[in-house]
Order: sequence, then C-alpha cells, then structure tokens
Amino acid sequence: MPLGASRFGLLGGVADLGKLELIETKTPSGVSFVDFTSIDESTYNVHFMTVNNYQHTDTSSGFAGIRFFESGVLETASVYQIAYQRGDSNAAFGEVKATANPQLLQFRNFGGADSNHSGNGYSYFYNLGDSSKYSFQTVHSSYLDNSSNSEFIFGSGVLPQASTVDGIRVFAGAGNLSATISLYGIAES
Repeated sequence: MPLGASRFGLLGGVADLGKLELIETKTPSGVSFVDFTSIDESTYNVHFMTVNNYQHTDTSSGFAGIRFFESGVLETASVYQIAYQRGDSNAAFGEVKATANPQLLQFRNFGGADSNHSGNGYSYFYNLGDSSKYSFQTVHSSYLDNSSNSEFIFGSGVLPQASTVDGIRVFAGAGNLSATISLYGIAES
C-alpha cells in the first residue's frame, strides 16, 4: 500500500485519532454537585465535557464551577488560576480573571430574579492524569433566561500544581443544579 494511504488511516488496525469515547453521562437533578470519579485519566491525555440544559435553583448566584480531585482528594483551596472573556445581550463585555480562585468556571453568575435560566457549554481538560504536568481547562458556554437575556463566556483555567487529577466535580455556586453532563476521552490524545 502506498505510504500516503497509511497517512489517511487506510491500513487495518490504525488508531482512530481524535475519536470521542464516552466515559460517562450523568443527569443530576436538584443536587448541589455531581462527581465524575472514574475518568480514565491514565488512558486519555485530553478529556471533553458537555453540559446541556444547565439549570439552578438560586436566583442570586447561579454560576457552575469545576474542581479537580487529586489522587482522590477534592482540591477546594483558592489555588486555581482563571482568565475568561464574557459578554451579554445588554452589550456589557469584560473579563473575569484571578490567580487565586477556589474553582474553575463552567458558567458565570446568572443573577437576577429570574429562576428559569438554562445554559449549555463544553470544556476541554488537558494533562489530568500526568503527575508531572499542570492540569488545564478551556471552556465555552452560554445561557439564556426566560426574559431573553443571554450571556457567554470563553477562556481557560489551570490548576498550577503538578499532580494526578483523577476526578472532576461540577457544582452549583449556590442552590442546586440540574443538567445532562457527559464526559468523554479523546482517543490517542
């Protein structure tokens, strides 16, 4: 077979690079957090998480945060570093950044008196199982409330500690959350 054919994966047994492989889907309803504790961190260097139809019960601080488990221990200290851009339907734009934050973000504050918020978003996670590297997140998410107000964020965060991350917690900043959350590994990444 010509060398070029092997580059396009036409040889039998060639890995399907970049393929999403579902690790787990959870559908929490009315809980303050959900944990992914079997993330196959020794198999995948890159993980991908989708959060669909995120809703919360608190009307003053409805953000969703992410924390990592390091060798089974949840990291709750203000050690995460974050940098995100945000914008909303009221033409307000800005940045959210911190070098000593207690979590990474998936959604920013919803706020307001409207309790019918719904958000969707995704995150990529890098190096979770590599104890010699920092663990990184990139995120893009948006939400819409029933008053047609919307907001988006995109950016990244890091746990600047060389450690083995073997779990991920998604939690409500206040109140309880409901969502469909899926975690994938990216093959051969």
